[in-house]
Amino acid sequence: MNEILGKWAQIEGQPYPGLSFTFNEDGTYESAYEPMGITSSGTYKIEGDLIDMYQTEHTFGLLGGFVGRFAIEGKQLKLNLVAEGTHERPTDLSGAVIYEKVD
Repeated sequence: MNEILGKWAQIEGQPYPGLSFTFNEDGTYESAYEPMGITSSGTYKIEGDLIDMYQTEHTFGLLGGFVGRFAIEGKQLKLNLVAEGTHERPTDLSGAVIYEKVD
């Protein structure tokens, strides 16, 4: 789990360049997308390459669970998430969004 700790931001060419996630050691995260003034936060759990996130706060009230897969390669995080209960957990990283380590 330690390799995901810290701040990651979507790179140019992705759906929301600059959207960031900060993963904390206590199993919480914060997210921000400054161009639209959006912030969110919640909890996350990792097991192998699986990630479960539960959003408990969001500027627009978008709360709930997200399930997916992730991989870290150097300073890049590939994250493939779907809303829990609406789609099956992704089986691979095709369609993953790419983030770069900020700190």
